[in-house]
Amino acid sequence: MYFVRTASERDVGQVRTLLDETFHVTYDPFYGADRVRQMVDGWHSANAIRARIGKPGAEFLVADSGREIGGLGYAAMYPKMAKTVMLHQLYVRPSCQNEGIGRDIFAELETCFPEAEIMRVEVALPNVRAMSFYERLGFSEVDRMEEWGAPNSGLPAIIMEKRLEF
Repeated sequence: MYFVRTASERDVGQVRTLLDETFHVTYDPFYGADRVRQMVDGWHSANAIRARIGKPGAEFLVADSGREIGGLGYAAMYPKMAKTVMLHQLYVRPSCQNEGIGRDIFAELETCFPEAEIMRVEVALPNVRAMSFYERLGFSEVDRMEEWGAPNSGLPAIIMEKRLEF
């Protein structure tokens, strides 16, 4: 049984391990292990995780069993669009998938931004499993982009949105 709570400094090591494992399982088939290693090293350093945990106007949640972290979610207000929150990360450890952890983390994140009217997420184009997950949560495609994650990544993505109602 996992419970969703706010991430803290003590979670950094487990979060990094979860992201490393999940990114390789998810993205190696699309981009190759070397490219994914570069992504993980660049995007998920301990310092980057700490910065997200402490960022004002953001929420970083983990699903914790008391023994391990089975999933995480990170969202923040989107400065480029008023009343919009960006879901930057929602990952569930591969061995914990299909247990409702992603749904539970998302349900909590949805309530963390009462001033937001829209939630956005960028999904790597080949990741049809994630697209299907977000569609089940009420998201729909609104745009496409050439570069997912970082400039010059060469990784195309779709942008999905969900209207938030309170």
